[in-house]
Amino acid sequence: MAVAQPWKKPDLDGHPRLKKLNDELHSLRFEAGFPSARTIRNHIGRDAQDYWIVNHQSVLNAFQRPDLPDLGRLELIVAALAGAARCDDVSSEVNRFKSLWKQAVTETVAQASVGPQADAEGGVECELDQDAPDQEATEPSVEEERGESGAKGSHADANQAAEFNYAQESLKGLIINAAQALWDDKDALRVFLGVVRRSPGFSKLADAAEEQRPANATFYGTKSREFEVEYSPARLELVTLHRRLDEQRVKRKWSFTDLENQTGIPASSWIRWYTHDELPSREAIVAFSHAFNPMLEDHVLLLGLWEAAHDALEVERRCEDLPQQISFDEAWSLRDPTASKLWALVGVGGDVLAPYGPDLSRGTVPAFTVAGPAGSGRSTTLATIACSLLEAGTRVVLVAPKPCPLRELASRNGVLACFDQEDVGHDELAAVLAEASCEEPVVVVMDDADRLEGCGARRLLEAILQQGFADGTALVLGGDEEELRSGFRWSRRARNAHRGLLLSPQARYAGDLVGAKVSGSIVGRPITPGRGWLHLGDGKLVPVTVPQC
Repeated sequence: MAVAQPWKKPDLDGHPRLKKLNDELHSLRFEAGFPSARTIRNHIGRDAQDYWIVNHQSVLNAFQRPDLPDLGRLELIVAALAGAARCDDVSSEVNRFKSLWKQAVTETVAQASVGPQADAEGGVECELDQDAPDQEATEPSVEEERGESGAKGSHADANQAAEFNYAQESLKGLIINAAQALWDDKDALRVFLGVVRRSPGFSKLADAAEEQRPANATFYGTKSREFEVEYSPARLELVTLHRRLDEQRVKRKWSFTDLENQTGIPASSWIRWYTHDELPSREAIVAFSHAFNPMLEDHVLLLGLWEAAHDALEVERRCEDLPQQISFDEAWSLRDPTASKLWALVGVGGDVLAPYGPDLSRGTVPAFTVAGPAGSGRSTTLATIACSLLEAGTRVVLVAPKPCPLRELASRNGVLACFDQEDVGHDELAAVLAEASCEEPVVVVMDDADRLEGCGARRLLEAILQQGFADGTALVLGGDEEELRSGFRWSRRARNAHRGLLLSPQARYAGDLVGAKVSGSIVGRPITPGRGWLHLGDGKLVPVTVPQC
């Protein structure tokens, strides 16, 4: 059974008021029975989103780091300890520590403004406010604390170190106070912290804050959930790249200042990339790679990770730039008026908004596949394709074994037939397709194709895929990506067209349905109706928004 023990106190020589605050905090933990950091965290509890209000590492930092703790965090820790120690008045105890904290702030600012003064013997002396309670009686001098060992260091080195510490502590205090004042305005706080992290002096401050190992990018080495980037699969490649860079950085004990010296890339840029989960420039990756002189395969791996992260984030950006929705008329107006009668509108996208879709009169197979899970907008997409073909003067045959938007188009001019049963007869479909020719083509638009695996007209559907170009026929089929993957003979032939639309794909194998390789960046995302990835046989997946017919 583990025995509760006191925690190691930080070295606060030259900071009597901060030392008194820290001593009192350790004493309160003693009275509470030496609870662990996780026990204190548990007493403080979780917020409305079920996150820990204060994590256990932040609790340890308040006791063990030679920094002025955050006031709000300190109040929570004191309240938890006072409650565990069964203090008569928890509020009074919190107010007492708040008073000690204010005195420590005053000390930090005063020391920074006055600066260290060398006494006659070369020691360091701090000017404090005259109202410090029992200062001479309760607080030992710097020389008394250091003893004989302090005399071994040179007076010049001690004075220089003290001067740096004063400036460092003052800057920390100012940053903390400003952050607390802006805490309720998250947008303003993000801007403030962004400016702080980009400032020339911050990298040195971050290096000084972590003397035993390279400093983390954030101020105390812990990222607040308030500023986390929302998770998305597209950031997996970025996280992998950051992890690889950090492994090499920590292995060599490089601080961010060291990174600047080794790569020629400003430390502020490295800090920003780490803090905001941004992608470093390719120039920075090349410079980093040359700095630690890796094996050729490691150099290639870093550049490969950068390319993957860049592509994934670019895809994500293009998705975010898509319009939320667009009407069919607006999208149709963007169409090339010289397009073929068998060109079908599927969606709009691109840096400059443009319509996208397949030309069913060309390609390897006269087919196009629309795949997606339930609720992804598959039936709506098929209706949009049918509307576009009708607008171009192409006749269509609708197959809708379940209620869907295709059935609503049955009365439109140009619709030769609408099959709304789970079986399509051979003779019925043959009679309709007999009217097709290269001059007057007919397109079969079919929803829930997986339900028609054994239908009577399956041989005719297979014939469309084999000789549709010569007969003036084409097939557009839609279905659930998982059901279509299991496949059946005539639907498998549709994959040879190597084109189709993936709506909110949930697995990588969905790419097999349209003849494209799908990365992990675009699969498994939340289902967004009417958003998809279009492949037209050129190896590129284009994010599109499907117009509403």
